[in-house]
Amino acid sequence: MESDKSSTTYLEFEDNNLLLDLFGGQESHLKLLEKELLVSITIRGNQLVIQGRDEDTHIAGRILSFLYTRLQEGKLVDETDVMSALRKVSEKEPHEEVYLTTKRRVIAARSKQQAVYIKALKEHELVLAEGPAGTGKTYLAVALGVEMMLSGQLDRLILSRPAVEAGERLGFLPGDIQEKVDPYLRPLYDALHDMLPLEQVAKKIAVGEIEVAPLAFMRGRTLSDSVIILDEAQNTTEVQMKMFLTRLGRNSRMIVTGDLSQIDLPQGIPSGLQDAIQTLQGVRGVGIINFTERDVMRHPLVSRIVRAYEHKKTHS
Repeated sequence: MESDKSSTTYLEFEDNNLLLDLFGGQESHLKLLEKELLVSITIRGNQLVIQGRDEDTHIAGRILSFLYTRLQEGKLVDETDVMSALRKVSEKEPHEEVYLTTKRRVIAARSKQQAVYIKALKEHELVLAEGPAGTGKTYLAVALGVEMMLSGQLDRLILSRPAVEAGERLGFLPGDIQEKVDPYLRPLYDALHDMLPLEQVAKKIAVGEIEVAPLAFMRGRTLSDSVIILDEAQNTTEVQMKMFLTRLGRNSRMIVTGDLSQIDLPQGIPSGLQDAIQTLQGVRGVGIINFTERDVMRHPLVSRIVRAYEHKKTHS
């Protein structure tokens, strides 16, 4: 077959200063391409020699040329970008280029499903996103909130999680209320700091434009002109989920994210996220997005870890 023929592809790069970032630390980007495409890549100064099946060497060449162009444009390249480029090549239908713009960076969809998710975030008043860690569910939700707040479309960004467990037993933890909840809300702060300068995050929290609070603090409120995000929603009960969803006020967006394989509720208590996904299927204004391990965008090992656990669960 034509595609099984061996070939050699040569690439030459003009700017040597970009090659360390292109190749990755200890040539990790090149090793990743070698492993995924079954090619051999040799460095000769500012030239790469790629050997393997004809189709695979050309794919590796296209990916490296694309990543080099990103570096020329002043963008960063890491292993998730390499995996994203590999995924785009393997998908039969290339995903639409969609973006979210924050103060510190422009965030593009890195997979077809992320593109579907971003479109759903922009089009629906309520989005439920379920899937494994590392798929960008919460990160992209926070990015949408920051984008809408910076553009003046909405006034506030409200981020919430169930604290500790579904029961939110904060009283058993040491310290004042801020010290009690901060460890459980830290991933939301981390996402914010990736998109806004530290001083802006602090200022917006101080004036109430950004609120980071445990789920219990949502009770009895009506949240208008806001983007409201509930993270780790698999650990809400059905009652808590209904309470949260009914906080939605006028001119607001609500995003609920979680991983149904990571439920920490006591045995016998159904997950509010699972119930909401089943209950709200087909309801106008609601978008439901399911991610799988194929959409994991963290370190490539994370995807393999998720896949191993899924395999164990299905064969146990």
